Amino acid sequence: MTNTLYLPEIREMLAENNAAELKEFCTALHPARTAEFMEGLTPQEAWAVLQYADLPLRAEVFGFFDEEMQVEIVETADPTQVASLIAEMPPDDRVDLLAQVEPAIVEKLMTLIPTAERRDIMRLSAYPEGTAGAEMTSEFARLEEGLSVQEAINEVRRKAEELETIYYLYVVDQEDHLRGLVSFRQLLTAKPNARVDELMERDIVSVNATDDREAVAEKVERYDLLAIPVVDNEYCLVGIITHDDVIDVVRAEAAEDAYRSAAVAPLTTGYLETSIVSLTWKRGIWLAILFVEALFTTFALRSYDWVTITVPWLILFVPLVISTGGNTGNQSATLVITGMSTGNISLRDWWRVVRRELMLGVLLGALMGILGFLAATGTLIAYTPHDPGVATPVAAEATAAPVCVWHSASVVMLTLFLLVPCGTLCGATLPLVFRRLGLDPALMSNPVVASMIDVVGIVIYMNVALWVLL
Repeated sequence: MTNTLYLPEIREMLAENNAAELKEFCTALHPARTAEFMEGLTPQEAWAVLQYADLPLRAEVFGFFDEEMQVEIVETADPTQVASLIAEMPPDDRVDLLAQVEPAIVEKLMTLIPTAERRDIMRLSAYPEGTAGAEMTSEFARLEEGLSVQEAINEVRRKAEELETIYYLYVVDQEDHLRGLVSFRQLLTAKPNARVDELMERDIVSVNATDDREAVAEKVERYDLLAIPVVDNEYCLVGIITHDDVIDVVRAEAAEDAYRSAAVAPLTTGYLETSIVSLTWKRGIWLAILFVEALFTTFALRSYDWVTITVPWLILFVPLVISTGGNTGNQSATLVITGMSTGNISLRDWWRVVRRELMLGVLLGALMGILGFLAATGTLIAYTPHDPGVATPVAAEATAAPVCVWHSASVVMLTLFLLVPCGTLCGATLPLVFRRLGLDPALMSNPVVASMIDVVGIVIYMNVALWVLL
């Protein structure tokens, strides 16, 4: 929700060119709060306000704007001023921002950005989206292993304002190979003439620049790190990923999994910012896939039409059967996908997962079978044909021999007893198969699993009916 508390005052100050009060507004609050109070401004008004802040503060406040406003400012404001702003931004943030800007504008801005920052942007942009390299920053504390403690402290003090964090200081050799890690606290408590390589920890948790960002988040969480170093294939230190970037990764992955669990292609922007055409495509492609899967259910049911003609009451319980099977599969798929995303389940646990889901399937199948038997018995006893003049086998059973009704109801009971274990196994194993193939398990979304099990449910239901009744 937009905070409109200061909007009239801000616009009045802009109209009057009140430099003193606009500068005070920019500096008085935390940059995040300053950006919050500017949310109701147009991009042009927000950019005009930022002109009254020093460049470092301007970049910091700008970083808290929503992505849509950032992109519009970059594309419409004076290129020279925007280039200076981008050069001041954290390396990972500016790369993400430029990826959303029109290529022609990016090309123009790159010629105005200082050489060192331009090379850094090009280097970070070369890493594929979703990898550790695409999430890292190149602003980190790097110390040579031969330095004394006092020299290291002086080096950190000299570069502190340019660094993302100084909690972790990474020790490298002359070829930039990662050798160790030392905390700033260790330097402050050590003797000034001690050597850094005598204090550093050599067993370091790191990630490769090509690692998936989910793997990065898992390591940071597992080892409770504030930052994690990123190395290349030769173990040269190329950047770090800080905990705030990991939080962004976790949120992005959670949103992506939520979209896929509902059979929607992940959105790259917010729902309200995504065009109708894009939303139609992202939802329509999955709806088309599910439509084709649903056709298989129709074909399966069509192949048993002679059974349903002979025993018409079977149609009454088709929704119950396929719904129970689909819900069971969805539960198992959700549990396994969540377990894999949190690191609780790995591929080597596949047999344990299958065994547990089979046991659960039998127990749940027995429970659903009993409930299905009771529901089917009550329904069949109350069953009457639409045309009172037409007699049906079930009508005769319902009025003449209750034991026959129970015999018929056993079809539903046996179907659910067999189908529920099939649902649990399908829901649990399909995400594992996707992970084994190198695909995202979340692609095996709940609607996809349910559609697959629908076909299985029809086949089991009709064959049980043939065995029991015909």
